[in-house]
Amino acid sequence: MSVAILFGCSFVAIETGLRELPPLLFASLRFDVAAVVLVSYVVAARSRSAWLPRTRGDLLGIGVAGVFLIALNNALLFVGQGSTTAAMASMMYGLNPVLAPVFAWWLLGDRLSGVGALGIGVALAGVVVILRPSPATLTSAGTVGQGLILGAAAAVAIGSVLLKRVQPRMGSLPLTAWATAVGAVALHGASALAGESPTAVVGVSLPTLASLLVVGVPSTAVAYAIRFELIERIGPVRTNLVSYAVPVVAAVLGWMLLGAGVSAVTAAGFAVVFVGFALVERDAIRREVCRLRQSGRRRRGTDPAGPAESPFPCDD
Repeated sequence: MSVAILFGCSFVAIETGLRELPPLLFASLRFDVAAVVLVSYVVAARSRSAWLPRTRGDLLGIGVAGVFLIALNNALLFVGQGSTTAAMASMMYGLNPVLAPVFAWWLLGDRLSGVGALGIGVALAGVVVILRPSPATLTSAGTVGQGLILGAAAAVAIGSVLLKRVQPRMGSLPLTAWATAVGAVALHGASALAGESPTAVVGVSLPTLASLLVVGVPSTAVAYAIRFELIERIGPVRTNLVSYAVPVVAAVLGWMLLGAGVSAVTAAGFAVVFVGFALVERDAIRREVCRLRQSGRRRRGTDPAGPAESPFPCDD
């Protein structure tokens, strides 16, 4: 739940900071802060052999994570969120776990079942409900912004699949630290090419500085570290389930701090997206529900045996 809260806070902080800072400059400053924190930590806390990249896979992994998971993802996210709300952005961003199986089928040759394909279709139908496209709205700022955020979700999905393909050997935290540094450099380059002035940061208000610190430290350095630890400990699917609490946190904080609401149609669209995700990851969700049920029974003393010998099978 802590990951959901930290990432949910980031969407509200981004919306606040974009009132004064250009989007690409803001994104690059986010990872300047995060890179300093993460690189300093891994250098101080890990042995030299643990944090230095040593194989071709390590270097490719840092490059893939820096370009797709950091630079491209955040460039599209920050530019897109400039024309939409924190809650809407987090809902569209939540499509990432549904897109990943598509790219895994394309890039890794992973099998995509008929039910999984149906789930992807259902999730995309939810996107249509959220966007409500029409000839009059297709070129509106809000629709374009949501499309850019969908592109950010796709960048994360592609990056995650490519990261699996290159198979880096270094630990996830050192890899993340170096990726934030690579991403920060790439984002500064994109900001310069876009004509954004680096002096825009001079004289910004206290709320903007606070938003930069929030997205840089707790919502990036800390949240990314926890997320990668969760991926190593419980796997990517169970970690992705946590991400579906992010829009709830973003919506509540956006309403409390910014006065932004969520329409019933948008909430319904996100519910359809979640149904699609449940269809795609139905086997993993079923295993997780089974694990939780067995854990609860053991705590109550009604299931003394382990999972392999439990008298309460998962299909009951």
